[in-house]
Amino acid sequence: MKKVLLTATVQSHIAQFHLPLIHMLKLNGYEVHVAGRNNLKEKNGLKIEGPDKIFDIPFERSPLSKNNIKAYKQLKRILINNSYDIVHCNTPMGGVITRLAANEFRKKGTKVYYTAHGFHFYKGSPLKNWLVYYPIEMFLARYTDKLITITKEDYELASKKFKTNIYHVHGVGVNTSKYNPVNKEEKDNIRMNLGFKKNEFIIICIGELNKNKNQKAIINAMPELIKRIPNVKLLLAGNGPNEADLKHLVSDLKVIDNVKFLGYRTDLNKYINLSDLVVSFSYREGLPLNIMEAMICKKPIVASKNRGHKELINDKVSGILVNPNNHRDIEKTVSTLYLNKGKQRNLAEMAFNLVKPYTIENVLEEIKEIYF
Repeated sequence: MKKVLLTATVQSHIAQFHLPLIHMLKLNGYEVHVAGRNNLKEKNGLKIEGPDKIFDIPFERSPLSKNNIKAYKQLKRILINNSYDIVHCNTPMGGVITRLAANEFRKKGTKVYYTAHGFHFYKGSPLKNWLVYYPIEMFLARYTDKLITITKEDYELASKKFKTNIYHVHGVGVNTSKYNPVNKEEKDNIRMNLGFKKNEFIIICIGELNKNKNQKAIINAMPELIKRIPNVKLLLAGNGPNEADLKHLVSDLKVIDNVKFLGYRTDLNKYINLSDLVVSFSYREGLPLNIMEAMICKKPIVASKNRGHKELINDKVSGILVNPNNHRDIEKTVSTLYLNKGKQRNLAEMAFNLVKPYTIENVLEEIKEIYF
């Protein structure tokens, strides 16, 4: 039986994005192992289901953490004790450490794959990103048998610059058995069951509560939005290091009655379906799954101008793109869209049509081509 090791800096990454891959590999006769730092207690019951073995490895996101040296040594022991046919790594630090640890095993026939979920260097990124991350990826390409990219920009750049086999897939795949559009009656029932009112205009913003995700942009827009849309409610789904600061901001702006922190949710489909508008004002994205999930649920989207959003959203056709630092622009865009129900429907319908290549069924077919 062939064996695969999937690695990522944190186990929640595997649980959120790669369970369909695990299932597909097992259906095709593979034994599947997983390695990453166990952070699942932070994620409200998120689980990794399906692998034959799970290893808790102390990867850290910071390159300077001494725990990454421990992670390297533990990973080497795992590789020595198991004869893997394929080692498939993900996330920046998980990808770096895994490729360094696995390189000597390539001489024994192990193949090393790396999925880049969005390079930190790209058109318009800070110069320091090109000076730091680009040389690292160029160096590690020689230790990579197959480099899988999920954005077109990354695919084109890697194809020109990196000496390895380059592939492109349409993200990690939207789970169409979980995320689907609902009609108005179903939407109202979900709202009632979860304690929301039928007449509220509900905006949802999904993502880890951190600086990059920039939830403060929509929070700063709330005082003016409340004046224009008195029944507006903002839902923030996720947890993270900025949670306390964001709650202080909500309190300082006196919008606490109109903002609800949901914490980390494993039932986001319900909250997307009960919402009227999905927003995301992050500074950097690879290919954001939360936006694809909103598109498959036929929701209008207002998002920041970054490369991940621009790859998924055709501005003013399948969503509206704005400056993430201009909360006046955000206020005006959301308020205008609120008054135009026809525009909401048109944006949502077009988004639904454009997201079809990104479904899990299609992505798994692309992955099968790479694996088999």
